[in-house]
Amino acid sequence: MSEVAATGISVLLVDDHPIVRQGYRRVLESQGDLHVVAEADNAADAYGAFKAHDPDVVVLDISMPGASGLEAIRNIRARSPRARILVFTMHNEAVLVKAAFNAGASGFVTKSSEPSAVVTAIRNVARGERAMSDDIAHILAEDSLSAGSALDQLGEREIEILRQFAGGATTEQIAAHLNLSIKTVQNYHYLIKTKTGARTDAQLVRLAAACGLTRIWR
Repeated sequence: MSEVAATGISVLLVDDHPIVRQGYRRVLESQGDLHVVAEADNAADAYGAFKAHDPDVVVLDISMPGASGLEAIRNIRARSPRARILVFTMHNEAVLVKAAFNAGASGFVTKSSEPSAVVTAIRNVARGERAMSDDIAHILAEDSLSAGSALDQLGEREIEILRQFAGGATTEQIAAHLNLSIKTVQNYHYLIKTKTGARTDAQLVRLAAACGLTRIWR
């Protein structure tokens, strides 16, 4: 990673909406110490841009076509365990927030937050701190007091596979999106059903919908 204190904070923006990227590029670069060094609109390109530019902070949406931001987080952290990643998304379901942190995210901010909250979160993440918008902190606090979700025992890779399956992707499509073998995806499918207690695929889809996973499918 580059020396943040000496050169400012370099940022990789990952969002599949060009207008969103353009708007937040202007917001960030107006700060003086934040510099957008690259942009990407999908998980695969995000990984490639991270390798090419080694930014101080990756700001990415969790919802993208094909493999989601969860997979991008996994791949980036596998390459660089010290990578600092801020999820910036419209989704606030507790299961997705926890999956993002489990995958290696350093922060989670919703798009309903003020631009100043995003700027502050980027600076905090760049310093190695964990950052959350107020609504996410509240959601996690409420979730900790409840019985939790039936998906809590799933790993982030299992969450990602369930998300795609519930969104209508075939086993072959999921395998291609995640660079897995068809057999591996089938094994994950079986494990997901076992862990959640779902007896049928229809029950799995209903469970995913109830937890908000189907709302991040594109």
